[in-house]
Amino acid sequence: MTIDTLLQKMWADYVEISPDSQVIHDLFTERGDTVNNDHIALRTFQHSRLGIDQMAAPFIEMGYAAQGEYHFEKKKLFARHFEHKNSKLPKIFISELLVDQFSSFLQEKVHDIVEQITDDNLSRPDFTCLGRLWDISFSDYTKLSDESEYAGWLSAFGFRPNHFTVSINDLNSFDSVSDINVFLKEKGFGLNSSGGEIKGNPEQKLEQSSTLAQSVNVDFSDGPQSVPSCYYEFAKRYPLQNGQLYQGFVAASADKIFESTDRQ
Repeated sequence: MTIDTLLQKMWADYVEISPDSQVIHDLFTERGDTVNNDHIALRTFQHSRLGIDQMAAPFIEMGYAAQGEYHFEKKKLFARHFEHKNSKLPKIFISELLVDQFSSFLQEKVHDIVEQITDDNLSRPDFTCLGRLWDISFSDYTKLSDESEYAGWLSAFGFRPNHFTVSINDLNSFDSVSDINVFLKEKGFGLNSSGGEIKGNPEQKLEQSSTLAQSVNVDFSDGPQSVPSCYYEFAKRYPLQNGQLYQGFVAASADKIFESTDRQ
């Protein structure tokens, strides 16, 4: 499998449970814009079989390398981002839930989830878009979400892109996050306002905004329920003193972006 094939498969999986993202993508292209992905985000549990290193392995084999690290103490998360030697390819942002910092219920439920994943699936290069590979009840999803919205989301949707990100720097008809936000609201899309609709600033070299996750029906073991799925993000990067665009992430901004999948 090539990196292009993998990224295309991840996009197809993403828009299947986040159709609004495809609609927004098409709105941009209809204006004559070229939509490039700044980064793709993945979520996982900190576990010997499922941690960041395991999730990143297929990307590293395809030319990616680890770059920045990020800590989210309140949400009990750790993250790392990866960049490809071909700078035109999107960055990969992988976060993991620090499972051992949570309750015995959450730890036991994660253990149960991991036990249901086969080695064959773990070794697949497209593991990052296989989705949920276990059974879980809506009741357990709710309990997990009450303790960690991140854990609840991951238990419901499994291993797949949490969001793609439009590179505003590569658009022709927009040049600011605020203009994007006005456009999206005029089209009827809700935005994540946690910490403000625009996260970050030019001084931090990165500005971001995002839609709120679209709710979709999920089949739980005790029946289908509608829960928040994925969202679309928009990022504008600013140049460093050497003239090159900043390529990292701002933890304080990412902390609020995570909340795009929270139950409202």
